[in-house]
Amino acid sequence: MLWPVPRTPTGEKPLRVMPWWLVLVGLLAAGLLGWLVLDWLLGEADRAAQPDTRATLRIDAIRTGLTVVAGTGGGLALLLAARRQWISERAQRHQEAVAAQEQAHRDRAQAHVEAVAEAGQRHQDRQAEAAEHDAAERRLTELYTRAVELLGNDKAAVRLGGLHALERLGQDNPAQRPTIVAVLCAYLRMPPADADAGEAEVRRTAQRMLTRHLRADDDAFWPGVTLDLTGAHLDGFDAAGCTLVDADLTGAVCAGTTSLAGATVRGRLSLGATFADLICDDLRGDAEIVLDDARIAGRLSFDRAEIGGGLSCRHATVARAYFRGTTVGRTASFDGTRFTRSATFREAVFLSGLSMDHAAVGGYAGFRQARFADLALFRWTEFGGQTWFERARFDGAANFGRARFHDLATFDGATFARPPLVDQARAAAAGPHVWPEGTTVARLDDDWLLLTDP
Repeated sequence: MLWPVPRTPTGEKPLRVMPWWLVLVGLLAAGLLGWLVLDWLLGEADRAAQPDTRATLRIDAIRTGLTVVAGTGGGLALLLAARRQWISERAQRHQEAVAAQEQAHRDRAQAHVEAVAEAGQRHQDRQAEAAEHDAAERRLTELYTRAVELLGNDKAAVRLGGLHALERLGQDNPAQRPTIVAVLCAYLRMPPADADAGEAEVRRTAQRMLTRHLRADDDAFWPGVTLDLTGAHLDGFDAAGCTLVDADLTGAVCAGTTSLAGATVRGRLSLGATFADLICDDLRGDAEIVLDDARIAGRLSFDRAEIGGGLSCRHATVARAYFRGTTVGRTASFDGTRFTRSATFREAVFLSGLSMDHAAVGGYAGFRQARFADLALFRWTEFGGQTWFERARFDGAANFGRARFHDLATFDGATFARPPLVDQARAAAAGPHVWPEGTTVARLDDDWLLLTDP
């Protein structure tokens, strides 16, 4: 935008031209003044008595009159000279002001031109970036599409190539990693081909790719991705040392040993699946761990795990369970769970409530030196083998109402903050049981003892 240049600087009035008649009036006034002075002085000279004196006085009067006229004219000339000087100075100031305004106008015009040029350059840069982005996106799409097509090939070797292509794409493009992990999980959720050794290798490779990028101490770590393996078919899934965020294995079928040993878990870890063995030793994190309806044919181990969130293992079926030295920060529930062979909770710490209502332990049940910081419920629990609460510590209420002890039960050295409730609990008549202090024991028949509260 261009701005007009004003003719006069701001705050100054326009300069007016002096009219010619004003100079004429000044001259006439000077002549009139000189004439009046001359007339007055001549009149005074004529009053002298002596002719010589009178003549001298008249000469002096004429000289004085001419002097007055000359002085008046000189004053007028001085005023005109002063006006010319003032006009000259004002003209100089005006020229300087006009020059400054013109320079400012040129600067604004230059700035405008530069701004327009910069805006044009930015527009060109944006267009170039958009074009480059579109080209990169097209290339990524082509690579991704090609890799996915390879996964659908009939030959196992080609499918392996597709997996490695996807992994390389994710390693080079972090924004694509969640999508690539989703594709790998979807592949593992697909039913495997029967008796296909090549397909088994492809699936194991996909598993290794997933877990390789979930280890925080590895340069290939992909943070912020989640695993959706619901209903997946896994074989020897090894996520030991991985960082798992909202991992979901609900309904999965896991052959071999599934290992989460030393893993760090966040959010929610859903393990309601079928396992041959599930090892979670030294697991850490604040995730809520859900094993509801899980089926574990062999070993379930959480030895030395530190579970900051809750633990839910309702209505699960477990052959052998190990929670030795485990710490659970929130409520732990094993309601309705069947431990077909044994369950060991030696030195486990439950910082919140523990509930094993309607649970069943087919063999040995060990709670030696376990600590229950809050409510501990064992109502209607079936203990099929020896049950040990030796030196266990109950800081809250404990309830064994209607529980059944089919073999030796001992609470030797156990401490209770308040008397435990054992109303209508039953125990096998044979065996040297050790009950909590104050428990009333009566023989029900030849096979059973009846426990009642004092």
